[in-house]
Amino acid sequence: MGIDDITITKTIFNRFTEEFKDFFDIDIAIAGAGPSGLTAARYLAEVGRKVAIFERKLSIGGGMWGGGMMFPVIVVQDEAKHLLEECNIDIRREGRGYWSADSIEAVVKLCSKTIDAGAKIFNGISVEDVLLDKDNRVNGFVINWSSIDVAGLHVDPLTIRAKYCIDATGHAAEICSIVKKKVKPKTGLLSKDIGEFSMHADIGEKAVVENTREVYPGLIATGMCANAVAGAHRMGPIFGGMLLSGKKAAEMILEKL
Repeated sequence: MGIDDITITKTIFNRFTEEFKDFFDIDIAIAGAGPSGLTAARYLAEVGRKVAIFERKLSIGGGMWGGGMMFPVIVVQDEAKHLLEECNIDIRREGRGYWSADSIEAVVKLCSKTIDAGAKIFNGISVEDVLLDKDNRVNGFVINWSSIDVAGLHVDPLTIRAKYCIDATGHAAEICSIVKKKVKPKTGLLSKDIGEFSMHADIGEKAVVENTREVYPGLIATGMCANAVAGAHRMGPIFGGMLLSGKKAAEMILEKL
């Protein structure tokens, strides 16, 4: 049997639209498919919550792919190693409470476990604004194709409604920055400047979990975004805090729901 180009096109279009329309009104919308966003999504989906991650790039994994300076190895500490083990990621004891893992294996298996749990990842989509309810609470994302943003075209976006939203966009804290600029909170963390301090892993690893919180009604900051919003230190290629932060974000939302 020959290959029919139009059948292939229809298959791609039909499947995507069928799946996409099922995620217009969901429990949790996450911006960013890095380690904290993937971990939060996995924990939420595992208990039956409807979760979608919107990732502006084609690839997922955030900064985890590159390990440290493109050496594809990451490090986690004792407290976080179980989060890799839950995803069947091979880890090696390195002494002094540290464990190493192949960064590529880590990303692939984190992603696989997240999808298997029932979360949906939409790549190539950027969050350009937030959706607000009548009380100015964040209750969704305003989305567009990343290519539209890159091309500088003015094309109206679509909206995703969610009970809670998570900013897992890393150093840029993209969603929190949008709320700061457009909603202009008068109090709280988003009324202050957003930006992280220089690297100090010992402080930053603890802080990223402590700073994981609801930074504006309906919006949770996790991962490096949480430290950027709080003005805390960055921590380099150790990822335990990022994973623990994602788990904490999920637990906070489940408690609220």
